[in-house]
Amino acid sequence: MIPAPGAGSEGTKKKRKRRRPANRAPQTLTSGTTPTPSKKPARPYAKRVDEVSAGGLVIDKSGLQGLLIGRRDQKDPTGTKILWSLPKGHIEEGETPEQAAIREVAEETGINSDITKSLGVIDFWFMAGGKRIHKTVHHFIFKETGGLLTPQESEVDEVGWFPLSEIVGLLAYPDEKKLIAKNSELLV
Repeated sequence: MIPAPGAGSEGTKKKRKRRRPANRAPQTLTSGTTPTPSKKPARPYAKRVDEVSAGGLVIDKSGLQGLLIGRRDQKDPTGTKILWSLPKGHIEEGETPEQAAIREVAEETGINSDITKSLGVIDFWFMAGGKRIHKTVHHFIFKETGGLLTPQESEVDEVGWFPLSEIVGLLAYPDEKKLIAKNSELLV
């Protein structure tokens, strides 16, 4: 089989002329010098911070309702929109995720509870205070054991019990919605 003329198999490749971008002038060099690359100002990188939290969904004594916390949406100009989420918080030094989850639920909602099952772990990235934060959250299902429903004054605007069938629709954050929807059979 004979290749077509110009197919390049017999050393007949044509040299391609490199094209210079239209907006760039040709560089001329004097003997012994090298071109200096144009320096762009260095863009500072955001510092990475890893955070680990624990919390989850508390189911009331009747087994029909779940507990959510609400915070005012800072982006809402009216200041009336509430973002509902699962109670959770940072794991302190020496705590297990389970211990932290029980403590955080009680602090944020006033409700005491026991863990019945693990829901899983989610992680996500966000920016805050000029830092790039990688957050990992351990989630559990809890059974209410007592306490008085009270929002934590400094961190939570509202707390409430909602029918389990409405929880996924109320949650503001996609990762939490997916986690609860995926584990809906565990809620009974």
